[in-house]
Amino acid sequence: MTEEKIIQGCINEQKAAQQCLYETYSPKMYYVCLRYARHASEAQDMLQDGFIKVFDNIGSFKFNGSFEGWIRRIVVNTALNHCRKSSFKQEKLGIEDYQDKVVESKAVSNLGEKELLALIQKLPDGYRMVFNMYVIEGFSHKEIGEMLDITESTSRSQLAKSRKWMQNELVKLKITSHV
Repeated sequence: MTEEKIIQGCINEQKAAQQCLYETYSPKMYYVCLRYARHASEAQDMLQDGFIKVFDNIGSFKFNGSFEGWIRRIVVNTALNHCRKSSFKQEKLGIEDYQDKVVESKAVSNLGEKELLALIQKLPDGYRMVFNMYVIEGFSHKEIGEMLDITESTSRSQLAKSRKWMQNELVKLKITSHV
């Protein structure tokens, strides 16, 4: 089934088209949710809520740009809303004291996909959201600030702290360029 037929079928509420859309895009979108969630069941909730919004709003897709990108945007916004409802706003935004230990850039490339995802999931909520939005999704600090209702400088600070936190964790894991 072509993408256009899937979309049209979903607009017409055809179960086969809805199932095809879900089976096609849910694995990638689940991975997106995992990056924002603290655990798998939270990611599943985000995914389910995201696809409900996709199906509810599919009639508004204008066939301009990538359909997968449109779905991704809905899923990311759903994940962000979910995180906003949880503890991000209560998180301390002060600068933590981490020992500055040098972790070579090769250290991250030595991690497998699962290890990197596990490391991202361990980030504190605010750090994880800003890290994902900036590093992986490609949003600017201005966009992040608007979406999370924080200042650009807070976004920059959260990103810097997330990077320091990850460096600290890599040092704890004793990941070096020699691995």
